[in-house]
Amino acid sequence: MMTRKTLLATLLVMAFVLGGASTAVAREYADIYMDSTRSSMEKADVKAVIFPHWFHRIRFKCKVCHENIFIMKRGANSVSMRRIMEGEACGVCHNGQIAWEALYCERCHTAEFEPKQTADAAKQ
Repeated sequence: MMTRKTLLATLLVMAFVLGGASTAVAREYADIYMDSTRSSMEKADVKAVIFPHWFHRIRFKCKVCHENIFIMKRGANSVSMRRIMEGEACGVCHNGQIAWEALYCERCHTAEFEPKQTADAAKQ
């Protein structure tokens, strides 16, 4: 019979193996790859951003973000850490009151940079 310690250890190992041990980011439908400020991200030694659109969409109606915060047109929105920290763009909600503050880089900056030509072609 399995002891509580063995069961707990097994569950922890399974959670590690199945839920996040990989550095690859699996994209889901409607996720948005963001690297428009790539040079500053590289200088700051952070990865590109994958915005999990459906993660947000299942929690909020479209009108929460569109069109008051974000315009629904590719390339029409300027998102930078300066703007976020000033309470604009993602910072409207990620302010420590509505959602966690944008102080934890690894929560958003999760994607390896795509080759430049791949990223440029996706924008067209």
